[in-house]
Amino acid sequence: MTEENPMREIRLEKVVLNIGTGGPGEELEKAKNLLEDLTDNEAKITNARGRSAFGVSKGREIGVMVTLRREEAEDFLQRLLEAKDHMVRESSFDTQGNLSMGLEEHIDLPDTDYDPEIGIFGMDVTVTLERPGFRIKRRKISKEIEDDHKITKDDAKEFMKEKFDVEVVGD
Repeated sequence: MTEENPMREIRLEKVVLNIGTGGPGEELEKAKNLLEDLTDNEAKITNARGRSAFGVSKGREIGVMVTLRREEAEDFLQRLLEAKDHMVRESSFDTQGNLSMGLEEHIDLPDTDYDPEIGIFGMDVTVTLERPGFRIKRRKISKEIEDDHKITKDDAKEFMKEKFDVEVVGD
């Protein structure tokens, strides 16, 4: 990372937590309560986008998600990395420099106790990184981000190593 140009500095944009339950009902409510307890934010119920090979109807409630930003995102990511022993697989990084990983059991997170009323849930976690100026990709008048300003897989790995003391391991 180049420190001379502040526009090249990579930062954590958001952390998205997702628990898929496959359908509505009691399990979906438990997953929603769990995410709200873990993050102190309101969880949003997600719906199926279209008919899948599994015969899930379009619009059916199938999971819950929470988006964390700023300090909340950083704090939760620290807890997640502690549960993962600060090790991340190289295949977890995509070509845009984002990071996705799973957590098999939520009780692996530090300071999280087992609640028999909730049970145990696994979750998917997506970490999105950005540089200053990335807001332009979200404007109504679509503008392309220059290739030299995009975050590469190597940039993301280096950022995670420096900022969060992560060890990237091969598959």
